[in-house]
Amino acid sequence: MERNLTKKQESFRKSILSKWLFKLYLLQKMPIALFAGLRVREFTEEKCVVSIPYKWLSQNPFRSVYFATQAMGAEMSTGVIGLMAIQGTSKKVSMLVVHLEMDFFKKAAGRIYFACNDGDKIFAAVDSALLTGEGTTVTAKSTGRLKDGTIVSEFSVIWSFKSKS
Repeated sequence: MERNLTKKQESFRKSILSKWLFKLYLLQKMPIALFAGLRVREFTEEKCVVSIPYKWLSQNPFRSVYFATQAMGAEMSTGVIGLMAIQGTSKKVSMLVVHLEMDFFKKAAGRIYFACNDGDKIFAAVDSALLTGEGTTVTAKSTGRLKDGTIVSEFSVIWSFKSKS
């Protein structure tokens, strides 16, 4: 679905795509993600792709990317879309992860790219929370792949959105 972003939403999107502004954002809001090397590679109202390098700070003892680091990448690929959706809304909207499910398929021994394509669902949940004044949940899926396309993990992140009165 084509969506016209507000100026605040577009400004937020551009700041996340800016290498330096994003690093400053992470330093202020999520320093562990900065140190782990997470980067937003693609970001629209429909899709977000976040990469995680395989390096000393993101590894586990089994020579692969640690599951918690993968969860951070999956959460970010879904969460920045939610953050964009609440920018400039008529009321303040809180957002919170309320549930997380994950499946692991292959050893993650290289850079992983987490892609979420559920932007329409996330924006609809925010719109519903604003319209009804009730809390709304949405399940956003994020799939982690190696550069060659091999799926290493899949995450379902359930977000809650609630407008504040």
